[in-house]
Amino acid sequence: MGHPFEQRKEAEVPATPDEVWAAIASGPGINSWFMGRNEVQPGAGGTVRTVFGEYAPELDVTAWDPVRRFAYRSGEAPDGRFIAYEFLVEGRAGGSTVLRTVTSGFLPGDDWAEEFEAMTLGGELYFRTLVEYLTHFAGRFAEPVTAFGPPGMSWTRDRALLCRALGLPDDATPGDQARVTADDIGSVDGVVYFANAHAIGVRTQDALYRFLRGFAKPTIAAHHLFAGDAAKAQLAWESWLSRTLG
Repeated sequence: MGHPFEQRKEAEVPATPDEVWAAIASGPGINSWFMGRNEVQPGAGGTVRTVFGEYAPELDVTAWDPVRRFAYRSGEAPDGRFIAYEFLVEGRAGGSTVLRTVTSGFLPGDDWAEEFEAMTLGGELYFRTLVEYLTHFAGRFAEPVTAFGPPGMSWTRDRALLCRALGLPDDATPGDQARVTADDIGSVDGVVYFANAHAIGVRTQDALYRFLRGFAKPTIAAHHLFAGDAAKAQLAWESWLSRTLG
C-alpha cells in the first residue's frame, strides 16, 4: 500500500538569513548539522550529495532562490519511493531569522510504519541540531565524524549503556549535564540539547555530539567538531563505542 508523508517544522533562530543560507545550501554548512559528508552543486538543476556510511544519495535541486528558498528531491523509484526537502528563510528585524522546513515523500509497501517512525524521530534530531547549530555556532563550519558501534546489539540496551557512560539518567532530557572522560577522547563536558526514543544530542563549547539508533544498523555516533582532528576523533569514538557497547 505505502504511505505518503509531509512533515513541517519552524523555528526562529538568532542568525542572519545569510548565515542560515550557508547552513542549508552549502556542503560545509550541511556537514555542520545533518549526517555524513555533503556536497552541493548550487543553482537550479544542481545536486545535493550525501555520503553516510554506505548510504550515498544524490538529489536534484528543484528550487534555488538564494537567502529565501532552497529545495531538492530524489528521483522516484519504480515502487514510488522518493523524498524531498524544502527550506524557507525569512529575515526578521534585529538580525534573527525564521526557518521553515518541509520534508515530504512516499514510503512503499505494507511495512512502512517502522521506517516512518525512524524517519520521523531522526528528522526531529536533525532539525533540532540545525537550530542548535544556528543558535550557538552560526558562521562557523564543523567537520563531521561518523562512527559505528558493534553490530548485533539492541538499541534499548545500547541507549541505557550510552546514558550511563555519559553520566545521564535513563530518561535523559534537554538541560541535563553530560560528561565523558576517556584517554583517547579526553574530557567532554556538555549539556543535552535533544533526546527522544531514538537519539541523544549533547552540545559542548566546540562540538555537537549525537548518538542515534541506526535503522537496521548498529548504534551510530554522528558528531560535528568545530575544533580538533576529525580523522583522529573518528578512531577514538569507534574505540569508545566498542568499549561502551561491546
